[in-house]
Amino acid sequence: MAKGNTHGLDCLFLCFCLFGLFSVPVKAALKKYQFDIQVKNVSRLCHAKPIVTVNGMFPGPTIYAREGDRVLVNVTNYARYNMSIHWHGLKQYRNGWADGPAYITQCPIKTGKSYTYDFNITGQRGTLWWHAHIFWLRATVYGAIVILPKQGTLFPFPQPYREANILLGEWWNNDVEDVVKQGNKLGLPPNTSDAHTINGKPGPLSPCSEKHTFALEVEQGKTYLLRIINAALNDELFFAIAEHNMTVVEIDAVYTKPFTTQAILIAPGQTTNVLVQTNQAPGRYFMAARPFMDAPLSIDNKSAMAILQYKGIPNSVIPILPQIPAPDDTEFALTYNSKLRSLNSPAFPATVPLKVDRHLFYTIGLGINQCLTCLNGTRLTASLNNITFVMPRIGLLQAHYYNIKGVFTTDFPDRPPMPFNYTGAPLTANLGTTLGTRVSKIAFNSSVELILQDTNLLTVESHPFHLHGYNFFVVGSGIGNFDPKSDRAKFNLVDPPERNTVGVPTGGWAAIRFRADNPGVWFMHCHLELHTGWGLKTAFVVENGKGRDQSISPPPKDLPPC
Repeated sequence: MAKGNTHGLDCLFLCFCLFGLFSVPVKAALKKYQFDIQVKNVSRLCHAKPIVTVNGMFPGPTIYAREGDRVLVNVTNYARYNMSIHWHGLKQYRNGWADGPAYITQCPIKTGKSYTYDFNITGQRGTLWWHAHIFWLRATVYGAIVILPKQGTLFPFPQPYREANILLGEWWNNDVEDVVKQGNKLGLPPNTSDAHTINGKPGPLSPCSEKHTFALEVEQGKTYLLRIINAALNDELFFAIAEHNMTVVEIDAVYTKPFTTQAILIAPGQTTNVLVQTNQAPGRYFMAARPFMDAPLSIDNKSAMAILQYKGIPNSVIPILPQIPAPDDTEFALTYNSKLRSLNSPAFPATVPLKVDRHLFYTIGLGINQCLTCLNGTRLTASLNNITFVMPRIGLLQAHYYNIKGVFTTDFPDRPPMPFNYTGAPLTANLGTTLGTRVSKIAFNSSVELILQDTNLLTVESHPFHLHGYNFFVVGSGIGNFDPKSDRAKFNLVDPPERNTVGVPTGGWAAIRFRADNPGVWFMHCHLELHTGWGLKTAFVVENGKGRDQSISPPPKDLPPC
C-alpha cells in the first residue's frame, strides 16, 4: 500500500466502505474496498506517458453498492496534482460536501492530504460513474458506479444472464495537463486526443497491436446487460455492435421504456444500459465507438474498437465490422433521442413538475477575448447569458454555509441581457460578455423550468449540460430558436426522459424541469471539458427549507481547507 511518492509514481489512496442498511446486522452487511490511484507507465497504449490512475488501473475500479447503502470513501492524495472526486449522478441530498467539484462544494485535496466522502444512496439504482473534477484529470481518473436494486427487487426488464461495463474514453500520448497548458499559452483549443478507448484500450485500428483490444466473451443464446458510460472529455459518441441489436432499458440510472436500436448516441457524462441478445452465428464481432459532430468544425473521426467474442471461437477468426452512423448524422441523433422515454410505471413514476414557479432561459455562447499573455493575442471563451464564469478561490458551498462575503454574487440573470436571433447568421461579437462568479438563488422546493439555447456566437455546437445534485426531466428539445408558445405546447409532461446530463442539439435548444428540493450549492456546466475550462458553467444556490430535514447538513471535520 503506497505511503508516498515511490518509484516516480503519483498516486491517490481510496478506501471504499459500504455499510448496508437493510434489516441484517451491520457487521454482516459491511463491505470494504481499497483502491490506489497511481501515475504509472501504461504499456497497453502506444507511446504511453505516466498518468494518474486508481489502483494502477485504467479505467479505475468499479464501485458496487445497493440502493439504500451508505458509502464511505477515504481519499489520500499522493499525486503531484491537487485532486477531487465527483460521484456523477448521485443526488447527495443535503450533502453537497460529498459532491466533489473543486472550488464549488469543496477545496481540492492537496498532495499528501486526505478526505473522506460520506454519502447515502437513496432512491437511486442503476449505472452512474465517478471521476476527477479538477482540471482535465478525469481523462484517466474515472470508473463505474453500479447501484444494484434493493434485495429481492428485480429489474423491470428481462433478467440478464450476465452484465459488463463498457467505459468509453479518450487517450493522450502526452500528459494531458501539459497539453491544456500549451493550448492556453497559444490561446487556442488544446490538441485533440490521440485515440478513443473502450475500457482503456483503443483497438486494432490504432497504431498499437491487437493485444490492445478489449474483448468480451459471451455464450450463444444468452441475454447480456451492458452498462455503457461516456467518460470522454470532449466527444459525443456513437456506439454499435456488428450484427447485434441493442435494447435501451436505462439512461443515467433511470429506467426507460425499452426500444431496440442498431446504435446509441451517448454524450460525455451520460450512461446507457442496453440488453444484447447473443443470437447470431458464433463468431467475433466488433464493437465500435466514434465521435458525433454535426457542427461546422473539424471532425475527430478516430474510432475505438472492441470485440464481442462468442465462447469457443479462436482469435484467428476475423471480426465482422459494424454499421455505425456517419460522424455528422444529425437525423439519427435527433431520432434516437426522441425515442427516450421514462418508464413511468407505478413503481417508477415520472413526477414531472406541471406548474412552474421559476422560468429560466440561458443562452450558450462561444467567443474570442483579448489575451495579452497569449501568443496570438486572443483566447477562446464561453458564456451563459453572456457571463463567463470565474472559478473562486474558496468552495462556494463553504462561502454560502458560513456566509463568507465577496466570494460570489447571486445576481445571475434569469434570461440574456439582450435578445437576438440566437441561431441566425454567424456572429463574431461577444455581445458584451462579462467575467464573474455569479450564481442564481433558487427557493427551496420551487419548480424550475430551464431552457438551454444554443447560439451562433462564433459557431453553433452541441453541448451536454450536467446538473449536480439533481435529476431533471427533458420535457422538450428542437432545432432553431425556442418559441415559448408553439414549443412549450409540445412539451412531453407525461413520460419525458429523466436524466442528470442533457444534450443541447447543435443550433437548437433543450428544456428541462426539476423541483429544487435539495438545499445547497449545485454546479451546472457543459460536460465538454474544453468548454467548461472556457467558462461555460454556473451554479444554483438552493435555499434551505423550513422543515427539520430541509437544511444543509454541517460540513465534515476533515473538509479540505483552501
